[in-house]
Amino acid sequence: MDIAFLANLLQVVDSGSMAEAARRVGVTPAAVAQQVQALERELGVPLLVRAGRTVIPTEAGHRVIERARGLVREFSELKAFALEGEAAGELRIGTITTALLSLMPNVLASFASAFPQAKVLIRAGTSMELYETLQRGDVDMAVCLHPAFALPKAYDWHLLREEPIVVLAPARLAGRDPHDLLRGEPFIRYDRSLGGGKQADDYLRAARIVPNELFELNSLMAIAMMVDRGLGVSLMPDIVSPLTAGLDVAKLALPVKIEPRRFGVVWHRASPRGRLIKGFLECADSALQRDERKATRKNRK
Repeated sequence: MDIAFLANLLQVVDSGSMAEAARRVGVTPAAVAQQVQALERELGVPLLVRAGRTVIPTEAGHRVIERARGLVREFSELKAFALEGEAAGELRIGTITTALLSLMPNVLASFASAFPQAKVLIRAGTSMELYETLQRGDVDMAVCLHPAFALPKAYDWHLLREEPIVVLAPARLAGRDPHDLLRGEPFIRYDRSLGGGKQADDYLRAARIVPNELFELNSLMAIAMMVDRGLGVSLMPDIVSPLTAGLDVAKLALPVKIEPRRFGVVWHRASPRGRLIKGFLECADSALQRDERKATRKNRK
């Protein structure tokens, strides 16, 4: 039995689609279907059935999948243990989109230089989605917001960046009072289901500000570009990204103190990929220090 076939079966189950599973692993849907059929022939039972446009496990499929998750995880850990003394192996990283479009490119460049034999797989998602995938063993580490709950003792946390919540406005409005802007200008809201969006919403409620809401979306980069185009103002984390560096916007501090948005890395303390995770953290800290030095030099000019 090919362990890769089991891993792709799990991709089908988790995504609900052979086409999506194929996209994730970089093969054709026909290849995934053939792998599932091979497993069914070897095990002697049907594993999946169609339900509309999706596929779902059969009763036997559920039993197989429950065991398959452990087998795939154990095989992956076995590979990591075999390479424990080598600067090689596979590191599966889950990351929030903001980090992927800001900090991650620089960190990954440093990591690739320090660990040229390592293979990196990246999955984007929300912080809660990533924490759940980490618990399932589908990723080795997650770059995400600090969970709103206490982390179990089996997990460790490393802070990467604190981002203050600011009013983002077109540069021409830089001299205005932040609260006046939030009350009077069209408002582009950061998704309230996300950590930074919930912080912004809590602030507005506490300040008794009812904004003239124009849009609500879950992309900080898109919000920054909309503000640059003069569509309105926003209340959002102060992101640092090369994608927003050239925008003609102003970042205004709030008159009332609010906790910053914090994101970092969470991982299982007993991970067999501990050496690669430690290397990633060192690369991340170095990249942040370089960014801070660049920002300091820019501010002095």
